[in-house]
Amino acid sequence: MNDWIERESKVYIQFFNRIPIVIESGKGCWVYDIEGRRYLDLVAGIACVVTGHSNEFIIERMKKQAEKLIHVSNLYYTKPQIELAEKLREITGLDRFFFTNSGTESVEAALKIARKCTGRKKFVSFVNDFHGRTMGALSVTWKEKFRKPFEPLVQPVAFADFNSIESLEKTVDEETAAVILELIQGESGVYPADREFVKRIFELKEKFDFLVIFDEVQTGFGRTGEWFAKDIYGFQPDIIAMAKAMGNGFPIGGVGITEEIHGRIDKGDHGSTFGGNPLACAVSLATIEFIEENNLVKNSKKMGDYFRKRLSELDFKNVRGYGLMIGVTVDDANTFVSHALKNGVLVNATSEKDIRIVPPLTIGKEEIDFAIEVFRKFDKR
Repeated sequence: MNDWIERESKVYIQFFNRIPIVIESGKGCWVYDIEGRRYLDLVAGIACVVTGHSNEFIIERMKKQAEKLIHVSNLYYTKPQIELAEKLREITGLDRFFFTNSGTESVEAALKIARKCTGRKKFVSFVNDFHGRTMGALSVTWKEKFRKPFEPLVQPVAFADFNSIESLEKTVDEETAAVILELIQGESGVYPADREFVKRIFELKEKFDFLVIFDEVQTGFGRTGEWFAKDIYGFQPDIIAMAKAMGNGFPIGGVGITEEIHGRIDKGDHGSTFGGNPLACAVSLATIEFIEENNLVKNSKKMGDYFRKRLSELDFKNVRGYGLMIGVTVDDANTFVSHALKNGVLVNATSEKDIRIVPPLTIGKEEIDFAIEVFRKFDKR
């Protein structure tokens, strides 16, 4: 184990703080390190692996497409790309789609579309929102630690207080191109938006005629017990950014827009060499089909309710979230992560006190009970 970690330290750019295990394989909700130890994976590639590791249905579809065609660029039409766009129209209610390779790329496309369509420059985001690390997405990401070293970034950007209607009303104006929002803030520790707050955004949209972008990179494809978090709140955005679970961990993202927005953009406004390649689109189609055929959206809600109920039985503070996107507050998140790791469970600390739990949507009660018993030992240590 340590040999591999030492080798990595000499050849890989050290952008990441990593957990000191080398994962070699996975099956379902479990992963295995190179020494054969098994861990219940409540991180799932940061909310990506929704249908479980080494899913045979996904692998078979991937193999079939790889044997046929992997990449030809967007100079040509391909069937999987068209079929995926048609499927996304069905499950999102939006009209037109463009495909990317990641969540941050989806946000970049969304920001460009908003500026082109409105002719305005200003974006409004929120305290503790996270939208990515490329220059545009970083500009609407709140944490100064991420933004400061790379300034000047895209401007103007204003940050309103999350869930504060008063702050929102002071921040948006007639210069605003778009308000970009995580309906459930993921990287900050799974904090949902208030319904009245979201409602007020759309009321102000009517007044100032800005666009609304929902960043559903982490909340999409059944994670919250609905196909998308927007379905919980009952509001339809002008633009939606997607990725993560869209390909069960295979790199693919997307941006969806309304037909009205599509009428205001031109060919050449954006592009991608790899975005929407046949292999990625085939994997995404297979992921969506598996979710549908195995009722994983419903399972996400059912198991999420059960998981939060069991967590509430322990002495954790502020158990929160929707579906299998769960946050809890502990006294020392890093110590909690270490305890869980030693006892065979992978969880993620998003701050000094916040824990994020985002397992595959295939998880069952026995696996949740296993995690609870590990957490209970921490509670009584």
